[in-house]
Amino acid sequence: MRMILATLLLAASPAWAQKAWAQDDLILSSNDGHTVLGPDGALVAPAAPQPDTVSLIDVSRYPPRIVATVDVPGSVVGPPMAVWVAPDQTWAIVTSATRADAGAPGGIAPDDRVSVLDLTVMPPRIVQSLTAGMGATQVRVSPDGTLALIANRAAGTLSVFTVAGRRLAPAGLLDLGRSSLPGAVQFLRDGRTALLTLFGDNAVRVLHIDGTRVTVDPRPITTGVAPYTMDVNAAGTLAAVSNMGRGNGDADSVSLIDLTASPPRTVETVSVPSGPEPLKFSPDGAFLAVGAQMGSNKPASDPFHHDRGVVTMFAVEGQHLRQVAQAPVGPWAEGAAFSRDGHTLLVQNMGDRTISVFRWEGGQLTPGAPLVISGAGPESFGTAWP
Repeated sequence: MRMILATLLLAASPAWAQKAWAQDDLILSSNDGHTVLGPDGALVAPAAPQPDTVSLIDVSRYPPRIVATVDVPGSVVGPPMAVWVAPDQTWAIVTSATRADAGAPGGIAPDDRVSVLDLTVMPPRIVQSLTAGMGATQVRVSPDGTLALIANRAAGTLSVFTVAGRRLAPAGLLDLGRSSLPGAVQFLRDGRTALLTLFGDNAVRVLHIDGTRVTVDPRPITTGVAPYTMDVNAAGTLAAVSNMGRGNGDADSVSLIDLTASPPRTVETVSVPSGPEPLKFSPDGAFLAVGAQMGSNKPASDPFHHDRGVVTMFAVEGQHLRQVAQAPVGPWAEGAAFSRDGHTLLVQNMGDRTISVFRWEGGQLTPGAPLVISGAGPESFGTAWP
């Protein structure tokens, strides 16, 4: 397996590396090397697909820096949160919804691979490879660390795994219907409830969990058209959902779900620029970052094309959002992530294979030098903190 490492880390001793690993605050970026945009804006494989990778970004200091990149299957298809990192940063899970396939339309086929990474070694390595369902996308582990759920977008299913000793074991499959297009899944704080976005059904569903048995609550939550990316604040009181709409240039929306109500319900929906795929609460829950693609993934001839996307910062005031700042990002924006202290914001740009870097202080987004991903486009983030 090809491994790409920063020169500094190649020279480090194992003891030094493991000590530094525990001290650094790391954001994992999954990067897709097998997908680009075709002339008509469709997802296609490049002439020479490159390996998918995961980059480890140290955000414990500013500016952030990429400290290691390793080969791990990944995919731009699905909500940009297809990485889960353990709270102690010792291991991680990465899913892959598509793969390069010369015989498939556009050279891309659905994938079901799931990789478990050991983050205690330098370089990190895959220690378990297994499968979920086709289109495996967002993965989350229960608060007590015993159960993992993976949404399978192409199959229309939810895979259930038990977790023990940093390894996964299949434990069940929930069929949601092939046209439902499940995307983002998030456990709630009680560990017995989860939320799941269903892009195709225009609904968010509440999942009830009893051991390894998962059932769907009969009441759907209505947020907007094509709910996709979802995040839950650190207090466990609010979920935010991006509603991607029809992807044809209209303004889209973001909704807040009150998780303290029984049953949970949508309490606010605000208009945002088109294509709000990146979405993330700050670690303290005081702010919500919402990126927007703004048609930057459309052909230049499209009337809704823009060369760049934007990221908007909202203050979270009770159950309401108030816009406080906005800044440009790169083309085809995917995931967003904050540093643990909440003062660094990263936004992935699949189009030019960069990660926009901002310092967030005093209500201002101050841009820094972007991070460059070699050979692949950044498409999903994962952190050990909310």
